[in-house]
Amino acid sequence: MNGNVLIVDDEPNSIKVLSAILSGEGYNVYKSFNVEKAVKIVNNESMDAVITDLRMPDRDGMQFFEYLKENHPDLPVIFLTAYGTVESAVQTITRGAYYYFIKPPDYMKLKGILSRAVEEHKSKREVSLCSDGSFAMEGELKIIGKDPKMQKIFETINAVRNTKSSVLIMGETGTGKELIARALHYSSSRSAYPFITVNCAAIPRELIESELFGFEKGAFTSAVSKRIGRFEEASGGTLFLDEIGEIDISLQAKLLRVLQERELERLGSNRKVKVDFRLVSSTNRDLEKDVEAGAFRKDLYYRINVMQIKIPPLRERREDIPLLVAEFVEELCQREGKCISATDEVMGLFTAYNWPGNIRQLRNIIERAVVLARGNEITPAELPEELLHAGNPEPPPPAPAASVQTLKELEVSAIRNTLDECNGNKSMAAKLLGISRKTFYKRLREI
Repeated sequence: MNGNVLIVDDEPNSIKVLSAILSGEGYNVYKSFNVEKAVKIVNNESMDAVITDLRMPDRDGMQFFEYLKENHPDLPVIFLTAYGTVESAVQTITRGAYYYFIKPPDYMKLKGILSRAVEEHKSKREVSLCSDGSFAMEGELKIIGKDPKMQKIFETINAVRNTKSSVLIMGETGTGKELIARALHYSSSRSAYPFITVNCAAIPRELIESELFGFEKGAFTSAVSKRIGRFEEASGGTLFLDEIGEIDISLQAKLLRVLQERELERLGSNRKVKVDFRLVSSTNRDLEKDVEAGAFRKDLYYRINVMQIKIPPLRERREDIPLLVAEFVEELCQREGKCISATDEVMGLFTAYNWPGNIRQLRNIIERAVVLARGNEITPAELPEELLHAGNPEPPPPAPAASVQTLKELEVSAIRNTLDECNGNKSMAAKLLGISRKTFYKRLREI
């Protein structure tokens, strides 16, 4: 397939002829008889070029062109009109149109111009699947993955990167959710605009509202000057809400209103401010269960979950481990000025281990090994103890004799076990235990 091309013309015969010619050249052709439908197509599909008439009922081709310039600035636009004048041709070309044809065009020339436009667009914007199975974009990032689940994620990124729809990225801690969010942004038509990250789990509940919405001078005691919030900072670009499940339910209604109305009020102000951003969220929680438990709003869940990307844990894509190891070893050797490789024994331990911390844990262990290595190989001596028994786990110790525990001992055990399950996240542990954060912290102090 040569690429995706959208033809916009209110004359059915013109679309029929041009569509037949371009389909014969291997293009995937999308058709629209008006601008309204054309706008929906470019927002929901990944286009490589647009061929549009100039004069059409309702909104005309120039209005469509202005919309594309603002929302899809890298998309090449070719005008094809029966009402061409020197003035209109000069106007469109000087404003950034790729080419201008008068009907009926020289179809050989049109095919040549279109081919060049599509290739230039692809070279600028296309995120490529590399021969080693990775997902890469020039100068920005590289995501490793030959596993079919990862390949499916790469295809999804390519399909949805230019839509305005919200995306929810789901996966365990350390699976690379922010990398996927960055890939969505930097491969999209919004890449020239900001990518703003908010770690919802790291910001205290009482501060996150002012962080997102901003505030006016004097809105509260410490507000000595006006501050722009993250919604406004992300204008034209992407707002990434990392661990969105940690946002307090009292703030979720305000977030939903911003997503619905695309406007907000800074704290201490009643003036509405228009905002334009694409929302990408991530979570390591089961938000559907949170919705059932009343901890997450159902309407907000549906709003953020228009498109979903689920990242598999590393233990479910073991064939990618050697690729990741090679990538991290090379990166860290360059940093440390060393030339080291992993032995087959070490690679066997890596592939046998279950990686509860996923890719982040793998990289940290390789960093440790590269720093500690004294020869030209990473050996088991440089690995932490838990990896050494990955392929041949020791039998569990015999169960202790049954004994009666006091209520206090049971409570302490429940708190510690829940904290371990939540990787130390106290807010999440309190929710799972069904107690308030105040009560939870009180119990912690008593342990």
